[in-house]
Amino acid sequence: MSRWGFVGAGGIAATVARDLALTEGAEALAVGSRNLTRARSFAAEHGFERAYGSYAELFADDDVDVVYVATPHAQHHAVARPAMEAGRAVLVEKSFTVSSAAAVDLVAVARERGVFAMEAMWTRFLPLVRRLVDVVADGAIGEVRVVQADFGFPGPADGTDRLWDPAQGGGAMLDLGVYPVSFAHLLLGPPSTVQVTGSLAATGVDADAGVLLGWDGGAHAALSCSLTSRMSGAARVVGTRGRVEVLSPFHHPPAFVLHRDGAEPEQVTATTTGRGYAHMLGHVQDCLAAGLTESPVMPLGATLQVMAVLDTALDRLGAVHVDEGFPPPA
Repeated sequence: MSRWGFVGAGGIAATVARDLALTEGAEALAVGSRNLTRARSFAAEHGFERAYGSYAELFADDDVDVVYVATPHAQHHAVARPAMEAGRAVLVEKSFTVSSAAAVDLVAVARERGVFAMEAMWTRFLPLVRRLVDVVADGAIGEVRVVQADFGFPGPADGTDRLWDPAQGGGAMLDLGVYPVSFAHLLLGPPSTVQVTGSLAATGVDADAGVLLGWDGGAHAALSCSLTSRMSGAARVVGTRGRVEVLSPFHHPPAFVLHRDGAEPEQVTATTTGRGYAHMLGHVQDCLAAGLTESPVMPLGATLQVMAVLDTALDRLGAVHVDEGFPPPA
């Protein structure tokens, strides 16, 4: 049994809470928000036993085994660090942080304290995606040479929405681009080169971006994200003896189609629990039960490698991306 504390009471927290109820061995114990009324409302709606009007109160609750950080991106570092310092395991929404430097700091704290920490890249835990990884690893399409993926939709017309707000870690890359970048990393590992083009919103965050990643040996990934245009949401993995077409939305796909040279196409499906987050939540609990401090599926090293790509792309676009309170005053 793992007792969960949620930090943040917004939309993603509500979605994950509904899947927490479907996760065997999970107890919805506490929720913390900067607004006690909101915390109490969230707790009542989603079956959490306790509600706190500050994050610190939740971190001080010794009955909490693991904290799920569901605040805006720019607050992830400021929330996850004191949680780990209080001895709590953490599951931090993607993107892990806003900057690579802040991610490095969180990983250092996790390793120094010996507490479990993981980025909530739920796509990697979906049964169908695990099947895709196995198919590719077994050589069904030969050597992977190209990965293509995109994720985009028109952002809210209201320019004050968090997606446009640099103070909340807004922009296409951190909210949407993290998916295709992590998908390419899942299949090919860390790239050796990063090229990017795109545009900025009036607020200074990235509005859209095209990213070309390169690997030694010539493999490459062509990835796109956008808050200005609706994209296909599909992905393609091309190898020397075939390809895999991942149906939209590729980050939680309904199916993929395996095209092997000389064979008929084969559609592959898998059963998903709830919205799909339960697989990730169950994995976290398995790691805690086994005494692990890192996930073998989403290790901290992989998070740092993905964050380095995002950071490089954002810097080259000239986008504003700053973690709240980081680095701390000297």
